[in-house]
Amino acid sequence: MSHIKLDQDIRSLSDFRANAASYIEHVKSKRRPLILTQHGKSSAVLIDVEDYQKMLDKIELLEELSAARKELDNGEGISHDEFINELRSQYSS
Repeated sequence: MSHIKLDQDIRSLSDFRANAASYIEHVKSKRRPLILTQHGKSSAVLIDVEDYQKMLDKIELLEELSAARKELDNGEGISHDEFINELRSQYSS
């Protein structure tokens, strides 16, 4: 997903309603979100489905990393060497 271009990627909700298909195509082709305004204030963001899924995946990974870090800080978990040794013992032939 690319950064928002303020001169191109902000539209009123009424303009979006009148040209929805065109703006959806713009979001897909340019890979940039579209900010929709209502009464002159930003009210919603339209993004491509693939970009949305990537954002969700990144958030999930960051949450998992944060939880893992907290476990390590609390003395839970195992060292890297212990982990490698466990893998080797489980998968050795």
